[in-house]
Amino acid sequence: MITDVGEYIVGAYLRLVLNCDFIEYNVRPPGGGLEGLGELDVLGLDFKNNKAYLCEVTTHISGLQIGKNYESTVIKIAQKHQRQIKYAEENLKQFEKIHYMYWSPVVSKGGLLKGLENIEGFELYINGKYKKCIEELRQLAAKKTHDAKNPFFRMLQIMEHLRD
Repeated sequence: MITDVGEYIVGAYLRLVLNCDFIEYNVRPPGGGLEGLGELDVLGLDFKNNKAYLCEVTTHISGLQIGKNYESTVIKIAQKHQRQIKYAEENLKQFEKIHYMYWSPVVSKGGLLKGLENIEGFELYINGKYKKCIEELRQLAAKKTHDAKNPFFRMLQIMEHLRD
């Protein structure tokens, strides 16, 4: 599966701000079959601090909706969160702290936002918090020139280092 630019944004944040040692995109559970179809968008591992980050990413810039309506969207996202939990329980037992994240730049306030906030254990990186993370990456990009092996961060570096 092709990695979406939104996934690269999250990967850059995990590596450069949260200091993950390992980032993997579109992770499929071992074993294949129907179980293997439920991928994790981004996985970050911080070996120094014994933390794992499992991230679902939806990069809809006209507003989040992946079902017929807000209720079905929340149900689908809650199911993705359950896949994260199952993956962590089966594959990441050695990590002391597991973070379950959901990233989306545009989420309408109201029923959808409330539904997402009610998913227990889900860290939401949406709207203003998402924007703040992008700004942190922009500030880093203005200071750093090394290749971080992330196409989104490299684009930010180019943008931040442009000259007249």
